[in-house]
Amino acid sequence: MLTSLLLGVLVGAVLGLTGAGGGILAVPALVVGLGWSMQQAAPVALIAVAGSAALGAIEAFSKGLVRYRAAALMALSALPFTWLGVTLAQITPQRVLTALFAALLLLVATRLLRRALGAGAAEAQAVTPAARMDPATGRLRWNGPTALLLAGIGSLTGLATGLLGVGGGFVIVPLLRKFTDVPMHGIVATSLLVIALVGTSGVLAALLHGAVLPAGPTLLFAVATAAGMLAGRLLAHRLSARHVQLGFASVLLIVALGMFGKAAANV
Repeated sequence: MLTSLLLGVLVGAVLGLTGAGGGILAVPALVVGLGWSMQQAAPVALIAVAGSAALGAIEAFSKGLVRYRAAALMALSALPFTWLGVTLAQITPQRVLTALFAALLLLVATRLLRRALGAGAAEAQAVTPAARMDPATGRLRWNGPTALLLAGIGSLTGLATGLLGVGGGFVIVPLLRKFTDVPMHGIVATSLLVIALVGTSGVLAALLHGAVLPAGPTLLFAVATAAGMLAGRLLAHRLSARHVQLGFASVLLIVALGMFGKAAANV
């Protein structure tokens, strides 16, 4: 019980410090910290991350930051792919899921390091947004390309959520940042709402596939994650974004190596 509490606080603190991407550590925390399988850890991690994201989304919604139409389209597009991901997770060998998760951690860590060190900035600025905001209304201009872009992001998010039990902020935030001109605070707020909706659907899909959630550890981990997220949000104002990115990337690299080692041990 104490282990679930401590792990939840740590994951929540990272989630609060990094915005929408910290939830990616929830699954490895449960796999390494409690010795659970990927299939056991995924729905519990989703409950904690989705609940914490919902709290952040409610706060952001009250400030008018959430692009709720975009979030709704992404969440609806994610539904069938979330179910597909959960189905694939049930039939995929444990070592393969663990190796896939480790590769994902390396990918996210590399992207964060490039951004923190200033690499690729010119490339990102050169991309013409596929979805633009209307200066007169402050809302996205809805057309075919905008709808396709958001549906595609939602589909990728749903697949990652169902297969690996991650919130999907690592998919939503960089793609919206690259292909839209929505301000960063609006992107994070919208991402939190999508994570809450898609994460909830992922938990339901896992339960329908026969997942059994241990009540005590699940509740403690979820509550501790929410508390840690609130503490992380307070601390985030005192740290520079660059230092947070470098620290988060370093943690991801270490965890990725540990997950690769665990996958190799299961061969």
